[in-house]
Amino acid sequence: MRVCGVDDAGRGPVIGPLVIAGIRIEEEKLDQLRSLGVKDSKKLSPEARMELSTEIPKIVDEYHIVELEAAHLDLVVNRSPRFQRLNLLEAKAMAEVIEKLKPHLAYVDASDTRPERFKNNILEHLSFKLKLVSEHHADEKYPSVSAASILAKVRRDSRIEEIKKEYGDVGSGYATDPKTIRFLSEYYLANRDFPPIVRRSWKTLRNIVREISQSKLC
Repeated sequence: MRVCGVDDAGRGPVIGPLVIAGIRIEEEKLDQLRSLGVKDSKKLSPEARMELSTEIPKIVDEYHIVELEAAHLDLVVNRSPRFQRLNLLEAKAMAEVIEKLKPHLAYVDASDTRPERFKNNILEHLSFKLKLVSEHHADEKYPSVSAASILAKVRRDSRIEEIKKEYGDVGSGYATDPKTIRFLSEYYLANRDFPPIVRRSWKTLRNIVREISQSKLC
């Protein structure tokens, strides 16, 4: 049986792409992934993730990665129903990965608060039938999803490093990172705009503009 795992990295940041990764492996080889020590990428050090990202492709039969750039995310967020927004886009991207890998069984880490709805959104975009398991924290339960989460995270991190080479230290890209907020604030003050690497539909940017405007009034 061909088993697939799909996960994302970078859903929440204000800088950089959202990355969706999937792997396909024969069911009898899943123990090899477990032996590698794959787990939720957030629970691994950057060094461990990098090492595993080179070993995973040697074991799996195929993998596929989709990157959704900031401008694409903005377009969808601005047009989608308020409570779906990224969910529909992510379901479509995961369907693209599954369509490429053609498994009999796929596990996905559900982004929607309602995993069954997320599952149905994915199925709508597939041209073939399969068993699809959509669960929260799937990257902690299923080695195929753990492996996918590692590949997604490593790709996302590599893209952030590319961005840093062009723009300087942007931090992690998350709004909770002081380095990211400092970079965005300084860039806006210097250019009266934000760079193309940012997700303009995120309220983080509106907050920065408001704070800068208010500080000038004081």
